[in-house]
Amino acid sequence: MSKLQVKIWDVQHGSAAYIKTPNGKHIVVDLGTGDVSGDTSLPYETFSPLKHLAKNYQVQQIDELIITHPHTDHIDDIGNLDLFYINTLTAPRHIPKEDITKGNRSSDAPKIEKYLNLLTRFNGAITEYNNPNLPSNNGGLEVDIYGPINCGTYNLNNQSLVVFFTYAGSTICIPGDNERAAWKELLEKDSFKNLLRKTDVFVASHHGRESGFYEEVFDYCRPYITIISDGPQGDTCVAHKYRAKTVGWKIHSRSSKSSNERKVLTTRKDGSIQIECYESGGQSYLVIGVE
Repeated sequence: MSKLQVKIWDVQHGSAAYIKTPNGKHIVVDLGTGDVSGDTSLPYETFSPLKHLAKNYQVQQIDELIITHPHTDHIDDIGNLDLFYINTLTAPRHIPKEDITKGNRSSDAPKIEKYLNLLTRFNGAITEYNNPNLPSNNGGLEVDIYGPINCGTYNLNNQSLVVFFTYAGSTICIPGDNERAAWKELLEKDSFKNLLRKTDVFVASHHGRESGFYEEVFDYCRPYITIISDGPQGDTCVAHKYRAKTVGWKIHSRSSKSSNERKVLTTRKDGSIQIECYESGGQSYLVIGVE
């Protein structure tokens, strides 16, 4: 059976997702890392999604690497990219180097340098043959990517790419860390609003913080489930606002072997989140599970 498989990794206050297309290609969105020791009495252990993909999933090639924006919590795992052959890179390329540098801590300079080198390395034209966003190359998966271009580049959050994955009647939206100004610009596009109308799974912008919540988005978007990729809850978490805008969906738990209707999932409480979209017997299915 052909299916779209999506994994939203638990990388604490970061962002990382893995997509396996219906025809077996591999897409990575963002490069966050996180602590998965689960026990504060144990030594800190950093989880690398890229190492996990190479070791446990036997992935050798990333057909498309998408980096929504160059904040270090979205590129922490960049040092492990050498484990893979990378076909194409999609990232916001209009941001001046000085703004990228100023927007991150000085201690993260080596990671920023690797990111800038990556942009230079993958600067060639993408042909129809190797274009990872064409449904014909992805087993029918539609990939649509939007990005604000008129917001001030000093705020890296507002340069985030927004990625939509559509397959078997379901759409998943991963919007980086966009804030009010970026959302306002993106909502000027009818095609963007149409994709929001189709969105069933919405990953909250900026880790569920108040700054990433924009009320007008939900004039067009009424997802079945909202996912927040976050670490320890802060004062600015607005999960309650997302809950009020979300319909609800049956979520399967591997550990308890039970199913319950939920509106908001958080990696902080639920761990990594798995999504499958497929068709069977003339019907479309959206299956969401937690650890």
